[in-house]
Amino acid sequence: MGRLLDNIDNPNDLKKLPMDQLPILAQEIRDFIIETVSSSGGHLASSLGAVELALGIHYCLNTPQDIIIWDVGHQAYAHKILTGRRDRFHTLRKFEGISGFPNRFESEYDVFTTGHGSTSISTALGMVAARELSGNLSQRIVAVIGDASLGGGMAFEALNHAGHLHKKMLVILNDNEMSISRSVGALSKYLNRIITAPRYNKVRKDIEGLLKRVPRFGFRVIRAARRLEEGIKNLLVPGMFFEELGFRYFGPIDGNDVGMVVKTLKNIMDMNEPVLLHVLTKKGKGYSHAENIPERFHGVSSFNVATGQKLSGYGEETPEQKRSFTNAFSEIIIEAAGTEKKIVAITAAMPEGTGLDRFAEIFPDRFFDVGMAEEHAVGFGAGLANAGLKPVVAVYSTFLQRSYDQIIHDVCLQNLNVIFMLDRAGLVGEDGPTHHGMFDIAYLRQIPNMVIMAPRDEEELKAMFSFALSYDNGPIAIRYCRGPSYPVIPPTPERTQVVLGKGSLLRKGRDATIASIGYMSNIALDAARSLSDEGIDCEVIDARFVKPLDLELITGSVTKTGKLFTVEEGIVSGGFGVFILESIIDKISKGTIIKNIGLPDKFVEHGKREILLDKYGLSARKIKEKIRTFTNA
Repeated sequence: MGRLLDNIDNPNDLKKLPMDQLPILAQEIRDFIIETVSSSGGHLASSLGAVELALGIHYCLNTPQDIIIWDVGHQAYAHKILTGRRDRFHTLRKFEGISGFPNRFESEYDVFTTGHGSTSISTALGMVAARELSGNLSQRIVAVIGDASLGGGMAFEALNHAGHLHKKMLVILNDNEMSISRSVGALSKYLNRIITAPRYNKVRKDIEGLLKRVPRFGFRVIRAARRLEEGIKNLLVPGMFFEELGFRYFGPIDGNDVGMVVKTLKNIMDMNEPVLLHVLTKKGKGYSHAENIPERFHGVSSFNVATGQKLSGYGEETPEQKRSFTNAFSEIIIEAAGTEKKIVAITAAMPEGTGLDRFAEIFPDRFFDVGMAEEHAVGFGAGLANAGLKPVVAVYSTFLQRSYDQIIHDVCLQNLNVIFMLDRAGLVGEDGPTHHGMFDIAYLRQIPNMVIMAPRDEEELKAMFSFALSYDNGPIAIRYCRGPSYPVIPPTPERTQVVLGKGSLLRKGRDATIASIGYMSNIALDAARSLSDEGIDCEVIDARFVKPLDLELITGSVTKTGKLFTVEEGIVSGGFGVFILESIIDKISKGTIIKNIGLPDKFVEHGKREILLDKYGLSARKIKEKIRTFTNA
């Protein structure tokens, strides 16, 4: 007998199954996800926990006419499998394969491309308002949000507005950390069975209708009855907050009991008001290694299913080459904090990802995880700086853009000494367009008082962090990529000493100047060495600073060579190369050739970082080809 999963190509096939077969299908989907992710890598623990939830939603809704919006989207693998992508699931996160997140250009079942948290209720409410204006009142719109995402300010703003509009919509709170409530008992289940039952709600509405006709006293009786109902509910279940915002609250229920999910959804999904269903799920459900250490299996590379151990995948690389900037930063900040007592570290729900987990263990009183709230992280850092401390905000580049107003208003306008450590700046690889750190140079370099640096290896990272600690004239951002941090050039006094706005001449040449920044300086050097074999002699500059620029060094080199090629792992429009062009255009001769090499004005797809660098002209081979073309012209 074959798997049930082999016969599921879309949600209509799912609906043909009797309820008692859904748990079997859930286990098959779970096994399928584990098998695939062990090879491809991806977000495992969250997706394993949400299998029954995805099954229940699709079983009850008429998708894609009804709409599901997954917040963040790293829990949506079962959703992808159930919506026609089972046969392509083996291409998960691979170049030209299916995305690891919902992607509206991939499937009609993915209404939004999502990868950042706390957005789903806002976007769902927008679609609810559009539904009301279009008259399509039968359409169901569901936002699925995790407990971590609910902590973001945008989610609270949306809940407040949804309660005010009081339109029909369903928010499912997927609580996989039990951070809101552990109230899952027989009485709670019984109470929710009563208050979600259609008969109960019909009688409730009928009685309210009759009481409204009673002069003077009818509305008072209704209010008293509601207070009694809500008082009992709030004594037993944690829904008071949501009810006060204007939502009908139901739960918590066991989100890994697909029968319970289906029965509850069928009872509540057609209520003509905002409804919040609170479900409790277990991260890593069904895979013991992920259940025991869910944080380690949140985002994984390939691993051995039997042991849970990571597969290396590094080929012949040395241990030094495996070392990342994140690893290096972790050691650097711990060492610095041992002597500098004013250092405090801030992260937005990413202690492991940013390398601050060890800092948190050693200096717990000086570590702050603010949750999935980057805006607050930056504002909080501003307060710490204003009080005389040295706050270090460690954040992925893609998530820092969520706090743009706070960077301008709370930090730069006040000219406060906040240090931003921007991890994964540039192309991050398999997580794709929602996670690439492409834009930080372009948006940060425009802000007054902001200083921007980029190290090409961990020796420079250490020197730049030391400089940032000693700098007392405003904020500093240090951006570094997902690539290896191993030293390319041995440490020298010149390398370990950082002077504001001073770059470094890595290689002398006569035919062209390559001005690069950060890790791309290593690739620019490789391209220059290769070009020298063909008789083209390139001068290579590591600018070190995006802002302020070392205009004396760059202008002097370009004046000598007559050709300038800028190289950056960021968007060209408004970026490092354009900044150089704006700054030197009136200082160089008219015939100077200037070409900016960087990422195009588009959202870059997912795929291995090396593949994407080559596709978009940022490999040593592609840089060499471009320089050769213009140098020989």
